[in-house]
Amino acid sequence: MLDYMIYIITFAVGSILGLLYSYSQHGEPFVAVTKLNIPFALISIVGWVLGFCSGNVILSAIGFLLAGFVMGERPGYGRKETAIGLIIGIAVYVLLKMGCMM
Repeated sequence: MLDYMIYIITFAVGSILGLLYSYSQHGEPFVAVTKLNIPFALISIVGWVLGFCSGNVILSAIGFLLAGFVMGERPGYGRKETAIGLIIGIAVYVLLKMGCMM
């Protein structure tokens, strides 16, 4: 039960940090970015894969912190990166679970 609380807290902290970082980088009220931010996509992929697949409380918490950082950006930012990271994280999780069954 304590593991889930740690995950929720680190995800919330990551979201707050992502929002603060995003506001420090972009002063305009709302802009939907159409291009993919490669560094944030990589952060999101690493975060979701660690969060789903690490099996360690500390590494999972770090993963959810990274995933929350990208997901918690201002509206219009980070949505594509989060979707890519989430899809790849779920795919890696499914592949690892299928590998254990065989």
